[in-house]
Amino acid sequence: MSEIRYFNRHLDRLETEQVYGEGFLKFSYQNPLGALPLHLMVKRAAFSRWYGKRMDDAGTVAKIAPFIERYGLDPAEFAEPPTSYRSFNEFFYRKLKASARPIADASVVFPADGRHLGFQRASAIDGVFVKGQRFDLGQLLGDDSLAARYADGSLVLSRLCPVDYHRFHFPTAGTPGTAKLINGPLFSVSPIALRRKLSYLWENKRSITRLETPELGTVLLLEIGATCVGSILQTYQPGQAVKKGDEKGYFAFGGSSTITIFEPGAVKLAEDLVTWSSRQTELYARIGSAMSA
Repeated sequence: MSEIRYFNRHLDRLETEQVYGEGFLKFSYQNPLGALPLHLMVKRAAFSRWYGKRMDDAGTVAKIAPFIERYGLDPAEFAEPPTSYRSFNEFFYRKLKASARPIADASVVFPADGRHLGFQRASAIDGVFVKGQRFDLGQLLGDDSLAARYADGSLVLSRLCPVDYHRFHFPTAGTPGTAKLINGPLFSVSPIALRRKLSYLWENKRSITRLETPELGTVLLLEIGATCVGSILQTYQPGQAVKKGDEKGYFAFGGSSTITIFEPGAVKLAEDLVTWSSRQTELYARIGSAMSA
């Protein structure tokens, strides 16, 4: 299966993803000849830093207008006009107008624009993109005792494509602690790569933040870097209370993911999220859209 299909909640229909850099991804992760450059160069942080620096160059502003047109982005949502950005990277992690992403009344909302998979029990995940791939929560968190505490809690994986808005937000109100960084390589998190090896999610560079909430216990918030994402940048203040939907941080250039994990029994995930996830099909929804039932 080469196409990436997802269900668009907002348009109520199945869609096919326009994959940014599809040829490069297929060569790196599906062609045997791609294995050598993948491990020698592409997965390494230095490659992503180099590429990110290229995207900071002033000459990359010429890429912005064609990108907007090709992927159907709506400049009316942008906090600043497209002509105001000084590089492609600055455009990439652009802010949006608050009115472009209203926050739902649900107890928990999606933390980012993207394609989401949700599972009511983290310990029962046995199909992510393809059947038989089990989720290793202990490896993801780098802490087996913490993984045991959350094993029967809900888990939501939110995948951001390069064409998406790349700031991430708090899914519910609470008080966040300091983000803990776990270093690692930077494999792609596209389904093209994850169908081959799901463990890229818990091998990659990632950060973990504990969000103490009044009603949902401690919620774990993870941001996962990926190829060409050299930076996970936090903009929140640890120890300072946040509202649902407040900005937490942003990714620099490239695709990436967030993962939200809840204590057992804390939340019931939205029905459409659970239904499509059971079919190994992602649900597209924007930040602020309801994650919980």
